[in-house]
Amino acid sequence: MTTKLLSLRGIRKAYGAVEAVRGVDLDIQAGEVLALCGDNGAGKSSLVKIIAGAQPPSGGTMQWRGREVAFHSPQDALREGIATIYQDLALAPRLSIAQNVFLGSELTRGPLGLPFPQLLDKRRMVAEARGYLQRLNLPQADMGAAVERLSGGQRQAVAIARALRWQAELIIMDEPTAALGVRETAQVLSLIRTLHEEGRTVLLISHNMADVCAVATRVAIMKAGSKAIDRPVAGLDPDRLAHMVMTGQDMPAAA
Repeated sequence: MTTKLLSLRGIRKAYGAVEAVRGVDLDIQAGEVLALCGDNGAGKSSLVKIIAGAQPPSGGTMQWRGREVAFHSPQDALREGIATIYQDLALAPRLSIAQNVFLGSELTRGPLGLPFPQLLDKRRMVAEARGYLQRLNLPQADMGAAVERLSGGQRQAVAIARALRWQAELIIMDEPTAALGVRETAQVLSLIRTLHEEGRTVLLISHNMADVCAVATRVAIMKAGSKAIDRPVAGLDPDRLAHMVMTGQDMPAAA
């Protein structure tokens, strides 16, 4: 039996006279990888910003684990267990891997066990950061290495490790393979599969239909601000999926 993690009902978003999101209903089930697709201007970015707490909806309701919620900031969403990894990853390039994993939530300790003054517990942060990366099948990373020295795939791993540190139940990944090469793209897709195997829920925003077919369990396609299609990915290939995104019309799966 699946557990409904997030439910959107009648979500709208208007920017003046322009209605970017038009009464969208969407459910996200615990443990699935849901791909959100659509052409530029389809409304998916506005919808994601509402889920992430970056923008309020103009109408509609959102329920998290059966309880109605209203996020006023990304911090509100994060406190509930929703973490968003944007394309720029929001990493500090000159800080180390461990420092980035704990950025904004650093571990501290008092000297000789005293509660004050507080010092950074660097040893514990390094150990725990290494543990998060081991869960993502990246055990060999040097925790003291500056993030700017890492590949694109490795940087995605650091951003995901930070989401795990935040104990996120829903991880939103915005175009995670954009501008990456073949090898780095494969690494990021492997990270998403690992999250899925661990039981994490992933909302994947992508223009790459091959990536969607490779890792997503379900796809929701938006067209002109509305949800046009919502169906399992099983049986679809990238060409069929691209046609569905372009036309907003469902197509039967391959026989």
